[in-house]
Amino acid sequence: MRKLVRDVMVIAMAEDEKKGGALGELVKAESMIQLAIALPAGCVIGWLIGAWLDRHFHQHWIGIVGIVMGAVGGFLQIFMTASRYLRRDK
Repeated sequence: MRKLVRDVMVIAMAEDEKKGGALGELVKAESMIQLAIALPAGCVIGWLIGAWLDRHFHQHWIGIVGIVMGAVGGFLQIFMTASRYLRRDK
């Protein structure tokens, strides 16, 4: 039942996007919000994991590596979301 409801929603969203309706605009807004949140969230999550590993292994540099890796992950997410959004507009 859940799969059927999800499939119906996806079809409705695709049809509404083609029409340029309100639901299509909400999907675009959600994509933009995703872009704005990806980098800070990646940095925070990387920092938290790095800080935990710092405490666990009694080091002081892993937190910085975690922040950098989170930033890279955030940039990758931004790139993938933006390329998907640009490809959809063509």
